[in-house]
Amino acid sequence: MLKKVLSLIVLVKYGRLPIDVRYYYRDTYLCQLRQLRYFFRDYIFKSRYKELSFDGEFAPELQFALPFAYWHYKNGTLKSTKSSKYTKEMYFFSDNHEEYFSTRTNAGNYNFEMPRVLYSHNYNMEKWLPVPLKAEYRNDVYVYDKPILIIANRYNMEWDGPPVSFFSVELLGFMLDKLKEKYTIIYNRPRPQNITMDNSDIYDLDEFNWLEKEYPEVVLMEDLFTENKAGARNFNHLQMMVYANADKFISIHGGTATLASYFGGTNLILSKKGPEHHFKCFEKLYPQFSGADILHAKSDEEVKKYVASHFE
Repeated sequence: MLKKVLSLIVLVKYGRLPIDVRYYYRDTYLCQLRQLRYFFRDYIFKSRYKELSFDGEFAPELQFALPFAYWHYKNGTLKSTKSSKYTKEMYFFSDNHEEYFSTRTNAGNYNFEMPRVLYSHNYNMEKWLPVPLKAEYRNDVYVYDKPILIIANRYNMEWDGPPVSFFSVELLGFMLDKLKEKYTIIYNRPRPQNITMDNSDIYDLDEFNWLEKEYPEVVLMEDLFTENKAGARNFNHLQMMVYANADKFISIHGGTATLASYFGGTNLILSKKGPEHHFKCFEKLYPQFSGADILHAKSDEEVKKYVASHFE
C-alpha cells in the first residue's frame, strides 16, 4: 500500500519523466521513511543493534551498503555485517563480518533498510560516511619509480545485452601510447574466478596476450595477484592495496568506477548510457567517496580528450 501511495506522489510530481526512472524517485522516499523507525535506536539509545545484510551487486554495495555500515560503526550502533565472498577486507571496521553469499543478485540491490538504493535524485544523505580504504590499505609494497596509473576495464553483459561501455583494444592502445612514459600503468580487468559473480556475464576481450606482446611494460593486476608480495587474502584485497598507492584512475561505470573513486586523486569514468546520467551520479555521488576529481566521458572521443587534458 505504501509503495502505491508513493508511486502516486511521484506520478504527480514527476509524471513527465520516463517510468523507468520514476521508480527510483519512489524508492528514495521509501528508504527515507523506513529509516524513521530507527530514530530512537540510532540517535537516543545508541546500542549495538544494527545487523546489516547485503547480497546485491558490487557497485551498490560500495555506494550504499558499505558507507551505511561505516556510519553505524562510527555511531556505535553496528552489531554485524553479512555480505558476499571476498568482502571481509572491505568491512575491515566490522568486528563481526560474515562472507555468506556466494553470488550477487539484482534483487539484493533493493534493500530498503538502507538510506538509498541504486539511483536517487537526492544524494544529500544522513547515515552515510565514506570509508577510508585508502588510508587503511596504503603500503610500501606497491611502489614504483613512476606514479601509478590504474586502467580498470570491464567487458560485461549490460542490460541483458552486449557490452556498451568498455575500453576497446584500439582505445587502450591510444591511452598506453600517450601515457606509458609518464606512469607505471597497471591494467585491471578481473577474471570471473577472482570475484563474486552477479547476473552479468563476463566476455573475453582478448586483450591480455596483446598487452603482453605489444606493451610489456604494462603491469597486469592478475600478475600482481599471482606474485602476491603483500600477502593479499583475495583479489579484492589486492586491488585495494594497489589502488591505495595510486592517485590516477581510468575506469568504467559500475563497480569498476565506484571502487576507483574511493582512492582520491582523479578518476576518469567512461559511461556511455545508464540511469547514472539522469541522476548525475558522477557529479553528486561519486565525489563523496573520497573527494576524488571525477571526469565523466560519454564516448571514446571524450576519453581521449580527458586523457590529453588531465593525464598527459
